Amino acid sequence: MTNPVPASVEGLLLTADRLLDGELADATTAGRHRGACLALRTALELCVDRVLDAVMPGLPRTTGRAKLLLLHSVAPAETARRAKALWSQLSLGCHYHLYEFGPTYDQVRVWRDEAGGLVRELGN
Repeated sequence: MTNPVPASVEGLLLTADRLLDGELADATTAGRHRGACLALRTALELCVDRVLDAVMPGLPRTTGRAKLLLLHSVAPAETARRAKALWSQLSLGCHYHLYEFGPTYDQVRVWRDEAGGLVRELGN
């Protein structure tokens, strides 16, 4: 058995792009959109983890919501607000509900662009 390769922010963003571009043809359109949302949310979470770990090591057992609140203490307020808002939208987008349509291509594309911008901002 081989050890799994840890996910990278860049790899997750690329996965979201591939899902949106239809390169993974075995999935339905709705499945690709939800999968892209999950990849983007995970990329954002990893990025937030890196930022927080640089200034407050030892937070891996802290919840994602708590980390997003802590982000306000180490990042500009507007960036932290955007990260929390995007995380919330992606969380809704990646969960299946019988009473809702899944996210549209255009919604996920906007979220992809926002995730890329936040990753760049938080990486600096």
